[in-house]
Amino acid sequence: MSKMSIFSEFLGFLKERKKYWLMPIVVMLVLLSALIVMTQGSAMAPFIYALF
Repeated sequence: MSKMSIFSEFLGFLKERKKYWLMPIVVMLVLLSALIVMTQGSAMAPFIYALF
């Protein structure tokens, strides 16, 4: 199963069940995880981890 099919299935679920309030939560989780992954090997990592 590809990542795009999971994403499209999730969007279909949101549209069908009218659970649009889940989208901001998912977006924030994705952004925070991307921030942690991108700064993991950099010199900024201690400052980013201090925020949490």
